[in-house]
Amino acid sequence: MKYRKLGNSDLEVSAIGLGTWAMGADFFGEKDANDCIKAIHASLDAGVNFVDTAAAYGEDGASEKLVGEAISDRRDKVILSTKCGVLRMYGEYIKCLSTTTMRRELEESLKRLKTDYIDLYHVHWPDYNFGIENALDLMVEFKKEGKIREIAVSNFSVDELKVAVDRAGIVSLQPPFSMLNRASVENGIIPFAIENNLGVTSYGSLGGGILSGVMEKPEIGGKELRGAFYPFYEEPMWSKCQELIAVLRGIADGKGVSVAEISIAWSIAQPGITVALLGSTKPEQSIQNAKAADVDLTEEELKEIDEAYERIMK
Repeated sequence: MKYRKLGNSDLEVSAIGLGTWAMGADFFGEKDANDCIKAIHASLDAGVNFVDTAAAYGEDGASEKLVGEAISDRRDKVILSTKCGVLRMYGEYIKCLSTTTMRRELEESLKRLKTDYIDLYHVHWPDYNFGIENALDLMVEFKKEGKIREIAVSNFSVDELKVAVDRAGIVSLQPPFSMLNRASVENGIIPFAIENNLGVTSYGSLGGGILSGVMEKPEIGGKELRGAFYPFYEEPMWSKCQELIAVLRGIADGKGVSVAEISIAWSIAQPGITVALLGSTKPEQSIQNAKAADVDLTEEELKEIDEAYERIMK
């Protein structure tokens, strides 16, 4: 496993992080709780130390509860990341940065996670009703109280990041980023992070699973809703992705690794990326994801992938 310093903080994090959105069992389909706990343990055993969750991942903090149970006897081995500012109400995701609500969210997250501090606490999304300024000020208070070690934000624009740096001294940000979604480079978010020595813990590193190269086209509905978040599951994107995956498979076969490992290795090789977050709900997935940290792509292979992306996806 490769480890990297997270921005200008003292946190040393694994280049592969465990993302736990799917463990909430309400967006990526039903998941088995025992398998999820085994997946967390397998990640930690494989050298992953960065575990990312959120209060909004599942009804009543379902993902946080699983994470809390899984790490209760190994808390000192984990850089624990979670988020506030998105509420689950009547099955909907509601962005809310009321400082009163945020205070309650923090206390509930600490209880679910069975810990008295959070290593990296994020404002999950901006809220255009309450604004971000008071929320960032409160995050500073949380840090002074010792309930969080460092402050981060997720899904912020460059202008919002400037406020977060000035007001709260954030150490990292969490944008979407993958081989299929490079908007955070094109819109200046990742370049801003590089310029300001901020860590980047990117999510969607496998495009909701499509870049693993093993997915069949999912039937969207019920608790399988990834198609509502990722644009890769409808035509013509689905077929284009399969063409790109064929290129990745050729590289993977030459190295004796999986397509997923190539996709992940590409992400962590990109400038500015500190951690690539990968979802896992089974131990074998965790092991495969962690192995990707040891896959080194040559300059020629990186060029081949990028040229294929330009040719096929644009």
